[in-house]
Amino acid sequence: MSLNATALGVVTKKSQHTVQETLNRIENVVRLKGLSIFTLVDHSGEAAKVGLKMPEAKLLIFGSPRAGTPLMVASPLVALDLPLKVLVWQDKDQVVWVSYNSISYLSERYKLPGDLTKGIAGIDIIIDSALSN
Repeated sequence: MSLNATALGVVTKKSQHTVQETLNRIENVVRLKGLSIFTLVDHSGEAAKVGLKMPEAKLLIFGSPRAGTPLMVASPLVALDLPLKVLVWQDKDQVVWVSYNSISYLSERYKLPGDLTKGIAGIDIIIDSALSN
């Protein structure tokens, strides 16, 4: 992973699958957990539409109003980072990565009560389940 791919509060994990396979696996786990998939942003696809090239990068936005709403009531600015987002991307060496905001970082950033973050803390389990072989 390149040095510029590390950022404060971001968790990044390696995938043994292609970008699309990784994304499909994450979507399957999200659905199994009863969460909503709100949208998919295809950064690389949109770049290609305007004649630009970049490695594959897709952002999945998902979550649960039941879990997110109390957080936004407690700290309205957390809506900048909710719903949850997972970036599935490929680096210049063709390695696929999954990156997302650390829940502890979000909790600290927005001064969220610990009992409220339990509803979104499952993102680590979702990603680990999707990446397991």
